Amino acid sequence: MNTFLVAFATLFATVGVADIAFIFAALTKDNTAAERRVLATRGALVAFVILVFFALLGDDILGLFGITIPALRTAGGILLLLISIDMVFARHSGGTGTTDEEEKEARQSQDISVFPLAMPLMAGPGAISAVILLITTTETQLDFWLVMLALVVIMVLAWLTLLIAIPIQRLLGLTGLSVVSRVVGILLSALAVQFVFDGIRSSGLLSG
Repeated sequence: MNTFLVAFATLFATVGVADIAFIFAALTKDNTAAERRVLATRGALVAFVILVFFALLGDDILGLFGITIPALRTAGGILLLLISIDMVFARHSGGTGTTDEEEKEARQSQDISVFPLAMPLMAGPGAISAVILLITTTETQLDFWLVMLALVVIMVLAWLTLLIAIPIQRLLGLTGLSVVSRVVGILLSALAVQFVFDGIRSSGLLSG
């Protein structure tokens, strides 16, 4: 259960479940409800496929570039820490969302489901790094499937958030979503530091 909770909290923050409602609502304000459902469903499916791809091939990708698990833990922890700092201080970066240039390009596109919704909004650098980190550090088959279950739950939650993006925007407002984002950011920062500690300890740099 601890594995599931860690994976859930990490993916909740890096996929940006608390943030995508406002961005999606802004990008689809001129679309009908039916069109928004299609865009949300397609975007969530594409993002899920991307993250599953990196989850299943994470070991091979690391091996190809000669990256060790301790190095991944440390680097992933640092990246997640930077994302959590952005969340706590309400700063916008490309780690869990779109840059200003990407958002400008998206506004000119008819179909936003793949870009920027699926990638980089939902399956961005932070989410991809988190998935590889979580999967490659599992020790048992049960842990692997718990991480995959957390990924499925997060993607379903993200999809539902997209479907009700405009009502959420009206209900919570900017302040409400900022509070949620900050709370998750604080939790993620602690997880990120723990990943760094684990990576340094398992690297053997401090032994002897």
